[in-house]
This record gives sequence, structure tokens and C-alpha cells, in this order.
Amino acid sequence: MKSCLLPPPSEIFEIASLLSQIPHAIQMGNYEMAKQILRESNSPEIRRWTEALWGKGGIYYQLQKNLGTPKTIPLDQRDILRMPDKKLASELIKRDGHYCRFCGTPVIRKEIRDQLKSQFPDELPWGKINLSQHAAFQAMWLQYDHVLPHARGGRTTLDNMIITCAPCNYGRMNFLLEEIDLELLKRQSPTILNWTGLEELIP
Repeated sequence: MKSCLLPPPSEIFEIASLLSQIPHAIQMGNYEMAKQILRESNSPEIRRWTEALWGKGGIYYQLQKNLGTPKTIPLDQRDILRMPDKKLASELIKRDGHYCRFCGTPVIRKEIRDQLKSQFPDELPWGKINLSQHAAFQAMWLQYDHVLPHARGGRTTLDNMIITCAPCNYGRMNFLLEEIDLELLKRQSPTILNWTGLEELIP
């Protein structure tokens, strides 16, 4: 069994190390440095990885072609709570850290991205389609994912949810792990020294 559909490029860990300098740059008032880091991290290589997983014609579409679209249960039979509440989200991050449980990619919460986007809208673009979004922040977008997919009866509970990156989440979609020969990694050992998902940016 494999732990992810497509291993991330090594550059994503280098870029995470680069991004980890942003909180200090902002604290010191060095906004030009923060802007430069955001520009440098909008990486074409990371974009290619993300698109290969959940872009048009990516791995998810290949899985559908080979296995068929997974059958889901009616909306009225699904867990009413689709996304974790604040308490559960905090417990998930405390347990899994800021790393994808499939591929190990360092991840960043949407709230952190939104704060940076409001400060640096030109350097952190976030349009309505994949190709108009900042490559690193799209790939490192923290997701609260269901092990047994919500659309297939999975509950929104601590024991059925994990932290993942957006490409792994959207690349798998509603397939069961066993259907696509995936297994979860144990809790990630930090691969980036002191990686906190840039949480220092929120007081």
C-alpha cells in the first residue's frame, strides 16, 4: 500500500522553510522581504504537482475512469455536521500537527492565508479557479478530511477525521482508502524545523 497518490516535490519542503520566515519579517516591519518570499514561493513545480492530482485530467479523473464514480448516500442520510467545529478542528491539529497525514506536506489554515492575502493581495493571489491561486498556499491548504468520506456515511468525529493537504484531499475525493490502495501515515515527525503553519501571524 502507498501513503499518497503522488509524492510531493521536494521543493515544497524548501518553500515551507522559506515561508516560515514571514512572521519574523512582518514582526520586524520588513514587508518587502515578506513580499519577496510570497513571490518566490508561487512555484510552477508545485503547481504541476497540484494539477496532476486534482486539476483537469489529473489523478482523480483517472481514478474515476478506471474505477467509476464512487457511489454516495443521499444527503438526508449523511452526518448533519459536514465540517468540524472550532473545538474539533483544534483537536485535529493538536493530534496531527500541521502536516498532511497522507504525503507529509506542511499545511496552513485558510485563516492564516486570508490574513496574509489581506496584507499582500498582489503577492498572494487567490482567484476563483485553481490556476489563479497562489501555488504554494493552494498546495499547502490545510483540510479537515474524513477517513470514511462524509458522502459515503463518514461521521465528523475525531476518530474519522485527519489533517491533509488540499491536493491529497481533492485527489482522493470520495474513494475509500482500500479502493485506491492508500494507507495513513502515523502522526508526522516534523520535517520542517519549528513548522507551526505560520500560526504566529494570529495574535
